[in-house]
This record gives sequence, structure tokens and C-alpha cells, in this order.
Amino acid sequence: MQAVQPDQLRNIVITGHSGSGKTMLAESFALSMKVINRLGSIEDGSTLSDYAEDEIARQHSLNTSLINGEWNGNKINIIDVPGLLDFHGDVKSAMRVADTILITVNSATGLEVGTDMVWEYTREYYKPTIFVLTKLDADRTDFEQTIEDLKKQYGHLVTPIQFPAEEGLGHHIIIDVLLMKQLEFSPDKPGTMTISEIPDLYRKKAEELHHNLVEGVAETDEELMNKYFEIGTLSEDELRAGIKSSLLTRTFFPVFCTSPLHLIGSERLLNAIVNICPSPIERGPEHAYCSTENHDTLIEPDPEGRTIAFIFKTLSEPRLGEISYLRVYSGHIETGHELIDAQTGQLEKIGQVYTMAGEKKIPVDKLVAGDIGMVVKLKDAHTNDTLADKGTDCRISPIIFPEPVYATAIAPVAQGDEEKISSGLHHLHEEDPSFSIEHEPEFNQTILKTLGETHLDIIINRLEKKFNVSVQRLPVKISYRETIRVSANAQGKYKKQSGGRGQYGDVWIRIDPAERETGFAFASEVVGGVVPTRYLPAVEKGLRETASEGILCGFPIVDIKAVVYDGSYHPVDSSEFAFKIASSMAFKSAFDKAKPMLLEPYCTLRVLAPEQYTGEIVGEISVKRGKIVGMDADGRFQTINALIPQASLHDFHTRLVRLTQSRARYSYAFSHYEEVPQEIMQQLMKEYEK
Repeated sequence: MQAVQPDQLRNIVITGHSGSGKTMLAESFALSMKVINRLGSIEDGSTLSDYAEDEIARQHSLNTSLINGEWNGNKINIIDVPGLLDFHGDVKSAMRVADTILITVNSATGLEVGTDMVWEYTREYYKPTIFVLTKLDADRTDFEQTIEDLKKQYGHLVTPIQFPAEEGLGHHIIIDVLLMKQLEFSPDKPGTMTISEIPDLYRKKAEELHHNLVEGVAETDEELMNKYFEIGTLSEDELRAGIKSSLLTRTFFPVFCTSPLHLIGSERLLNAIVNICPSPIERGPEHAYCSTENHDTLIEPDPEGRTIAFIFKTLSEPRLGEISYLRVYSGHIETGHELIDAQTGQLEKIGQVYTMAGEKKIPVDKLVAGDIGMVVKLKDAHTNDTLADKGTDCRISPIIFPEPVYATAIAPVAQGDEEKISSGLHHLHEEDPSFSIEHEPEFNQTILKTLGETHLDIIINRLEKKFNVSVQRLPVKISYRETIRVSANAQGKYKKQSGGRGQYGDVWIRIDPAERETGFAFASEVVGGVVPTRYLPAVEKGLRETASEGILCGFPIVDIKAVVYDGSYHPVDSSEFAFKIASSMAFKSAFDKAKPMLLEPYCTLRVLAPEQYTGEIVGEISVKRGKIVGMDADGRFQTINALIPQASLHDFHTRLVRLTQSRARYSYAFSHYEEVPQEIMQQLMKEYEK
């Protein structure tokens, strides 16, 4: 296959809430472009983009998939991404390299949390965005309500380009108010779109929406506005040019209608992608950072320029090894091309270059600026790395992945599998940087943080299948701390005589409460040599070791000052060992008198949720011993700021998902330690005794 020039490319990502028809829209595009000869089925596991075993089993997209085809002399790269919120790392990585975002909205269920989240990503990336209403041939669809909701949620710049003649079962006619024509489709038959005049029944509505469309486009451009005022309308070509221009500036968000399961509207949408969606040339240069020159620069999509390509997704296949999805931003890549990983300086020799049609790899001579494809078996380059010609150190700005918040500890089922788990997680993290791996040294726990329960299930499933290692899930242990409320003192005397040289150490210790977060401090007030100076390090060591092991529940003792102020010694029997034991005895005795207590870690919690769920969320935080510290309006959302015990977060994710139907997001970070309520302390002490 010959390389396609940038002006003949369209890079599209299809995204939206789970179940909104993304995969079937991609499937209908593939059939229309003759990439496949029949429409696949999600239920049968036969779609082009959902080919992985776990995707077929769950009937959900779990990975990024790339499909390309030709339409009206242009190459269209279509990236199909997961809709489940747990896999929005893939959504962000695909959006990073696409030029236009299609957001699918199920017209039977309306706007959902996934719609909101991908809309926020389009704002973050400042990408042209088109809404695609799907499933208009399903029962209980409501086009008017969906349009009203879109405008209410995302502003008056949302503008329908089409409306269904009759929605619901049997729907197959669309009125297009850009063309001002009726489009009729023969369900399930590609290439059967017929164009005719709009019947009188729909003409009034079509003229009203056409007027709104013309007015909306005219408002985005001064020249068009002047012409609109002068003539009263705009031509079809002027409208197309105006829409393309306003898409780039995010001042216009068109809405198209489809029923991809029956190929209704797919061909027209492909025409629109070619006619109004920007090519890489029209989208413009990409920002990059050049470390040698220490400044940002703009990378033009020039096929003759220096090669700069960005890896946005890494996958591992059993027989093929690691495969890297990339976009070429400048120059070209071809087989045998030697490039430098701009992050590491590692030389990477490019093997065969491919474009993709689902899991099918199609060899190509080369990929030029603006194109998206795949290479295999790179030595050390992974997601977020930039490949460039030697002597070029410019790096494309990295993908910022969603923050993982769902924490679970894992451990091997079989002893000795720790190394296999570590290696497997490292490889999986290269494929999916949206989860994190942490080692908790205090409890020697390996902690996975994921975007949710399904995300965790998939990671563990892949770990077991790809690396043949089984793990068990465990609660994340909480780093409690022990401390005291009042000062106390006590004597510790260690005396042992069993023939020969004995053991003798005698100290008086005072312990005082200290400021929070000050740890453990030691001081000596010994005078007159009652405890020789040479034994004071042993006294301190005994105190510190006891503090680190804890007394109440085995947690470190903190925020305390221990002072040795008196004692005695034996010129023959005293030793460092004896004074170490004596100081430990004194510490334990004084600690019991000092009204000991447990401290628990508190976290700052930030929840972003639609206003209607505020009451339930505040109630849930209160039940979990949390404290609301403030609430702020953030557009259509409420931000709830709170302090909450870390121990209360173990099921917060699950509860929040259920309370808000997944419409809330949250983040948390360690804040400080606070006293544990007496009843919880007693419970922890009983568990420790067991």
C-alpha cells in the first residue's frame, strides 16, 4: 500500500458511554468502506474491533482498536476505544493523537456519565467534536429530548445537522438540514442511500433547523456573518467551510443521526468526515519540547521534515511480542529506519510498518506525517515515548492518564511467585499506564491502584493468563500509629545473676507528648554519671526499637519525647545489652501510664458529582466518619471537599458508583493523623491480641 499524504488523511476517534454504539458505528464504517464484507455482531464476538478473548467474553471493548479504510479518495483512520469508565486511559491516549472526536450518544438512554467525561477530555485536548446520535431505530428513542439535553449540558453551540423522519422501530429516513435533502436507507444493505427532496410533512421543521444552522455557522466568522446579513443565507459550500473552521476553534458542535446496527446514516457520516473534519494539515502543527534548546516548538505535518513519531498505545501479543501504535507527526517511518527514543537516547530500528484493520495487520511501505499505524518489537520504547531522527531531541507532550484511586493489595497464591508477579505487572503497566503499582514497605504489601473494580479484574485476569501466575486479593493495611496523651515516668531495671558475670541496667525514663508529625525524639538529663555516657546509645536504641515495634497494636509509636533522667549501674555487671533491655522495660511501663491512644491516617477527599447526588454523597461521607470542609459549584457539578479516615475509603469507590450510577469522580491524598475513636481502638487491640 502506498503512503497517503497528510491532506488526504482523516484521524477519527469514536468514543462515548459504554453501550452507546461505538463498536457498531466503527463496524458500519468498515462495511461501508469495504474493509469487511458483512456486519459483525457483538453478541457473536465477530466485530472487527473487539477481537480479544476478554472483550468477546465480556461483550465490551477493553482495548484501543484501529481500523482504516478509503472513502472518496481519502484514508480514514478510525480509533475505537472502550466505553467503560475503568478504561478511560485508552480513551485519553486515543484522543491525544486523533484530529476529530466523535461522541456517540444512545438516543434511547440519553446523556450518561461517559458522555460527560469524554466531553471534558475534548476540552482538555481542545479537539474538534461531533455528536453522533445512535440507535434511532430502537424502541423508546427520543431525538428532541436528547438534543435538548445536549444543548443544556454543553451549550447552544450544539447544533443538529440532521433529524430522523420517524424515530423508533422501522426508522430508516433522515432529513439532512445541511444538504436540505431527505436521505433514505435500505436497512442492512450498504451503498443504498438515496437522496430526494424533503416531503412537505418535514419541510417546516427542516427550514427552521436549517435557519438555526446557517445562523450558528455565520456567528463563528465575521465574513460569513456579513454575507448572511447581506443575502440572508449561505451556500452549501460556505456552510461546509464555516463548519470546518468552527470545528477547529470549538465554536460549533454538529449533531448527526445514525442507526449503525442497520447501516442507517453511516455513509452520510463518512461523507461528512471527509468534507468537514480537518486533515492533519488543517488541524495544524503539534506542540513539542526540545530539551537541547530548552523551549517548546511547533512540529508541522511535513512529510519531508525530520521524523517525529509518538507512541500512544503499547500491546503485547503472545506470538508477536510487543506492538506499538504510533502517530507520525513529521517526516515518515519505514522498514529499516533507524530512530532515537527521545526520552532515553536508545537507538530503535524499525521493522515492518503496518496499518491495522482490527487485529489484521496490513504491511505498508511507509507512514508519512499525519498517519497512524503500528510497528513491532521495539527494544525499549513504550507508551508516551517519541521516536525521532538522530540529532533530534524534540518530544511530543505526554498523555496525562486518569488518576487511579481503587486500591487493592495482592499477594502470590504460590510461594516463590513474587518475581513473576513483579515482571508481569511491569509488562502490563507498559501496555496500560493508567494503573499503578506501589510497594508498601511497612507491611510488605504490593498495592495495585486501578480506575475501578472491572479494571482490576482485567489486570489480574491478564496477569494470570499471560504470565501463568495466580494472585489473591487482600485488604490494604492501614498505617495506624500509637502515641500518648499525658506525660509519665517509670523505672526499668534489668538484673540477672546466674553464675559468672551478671547483667545489670537501671534507668528512669520520662515520656512527654510532642507535636503531631514530629515522630520520636530522645534526650538525656542524666547528671552525676549515674548512667555512664557510654551506655546512653544503648538506652536510646532500646527506646527506639520499642517505639518502632509498638505496644498497643504493634504500630510505631510517634509524636513523643523520651528522656532518660536517672538510673544506676554496676561497675562489673552493667553492659549495653542490659541498659537496652532496661530502657525498653521503662518505656513500656511509662507508656501504659500515659493514657495511650491510636492515631489513624486521614485523607483529603474531593468528589465531583452532579448536584442531584450531593445529599447522598454527604450522607455517605458522614457515615464513614468523614468531615465536610467545603462545597463549591463547578459548572454543572458540585465539588465536595472533605476529610475522611483512610480506613473508610476501602469501599468508598463501590458505594459512590452505586449512589451516583457512576456519575461522580473523586480523588484523595494523605493529609494528617487523628485520634482513633475508643471503640475502634478496642477492636483493633482485640484483633492484635488474637
